[in-house]
Amino acid sequence: MNIELRPGTAGDLALIGQIQAASSEASQWEASEYLAYELTVAVCDGRVVGFTVARRLAEGESELLNLAVDPAFRRAGIARKLVAKLTSGHPGILWLEVRESNAIARKLYESLGFREVASRSHYYPETCESAIVMNLHS
Repeated sequence: MNIELRPGTAGDLALIGQIQAASSEASQWEASEYLAYELTVAVCDGRVVGFTVARRLAEGESELLNLAVDPAFRRAGIARKLVAKLTSGHPGILWLEVRESNAIARKLYESLGFREVASRSHYYPETCESAIVMNLHS
């Protein structure tokens, strides 16, 4: 499977919205809001199959705001490639919040070197679920 990573565009938003809707564990933003941040998409055979959204917080600090991969393309290393691209472009500390119940994502992030550093109680308003704060020093 050949995966290309590139900056996301307005033309990608419909597929990003579909991937996000199929990923209940991901944050559910209005897809058009992603254009205000650093949006990266993973493309396979001309089709968007995953994305990351990030922002720079300060010199040497960035935040991963959202990551999702089309369920049909999971377990193929796409999330790893997206995070690797992000860390290579954002040296320093990369922060993220992940649902406490999202054991699969937490395991992925830990395997990439992220460490749990805090918890945010009732972080997700739709479920009142807590978030685990993680960071990576790249």
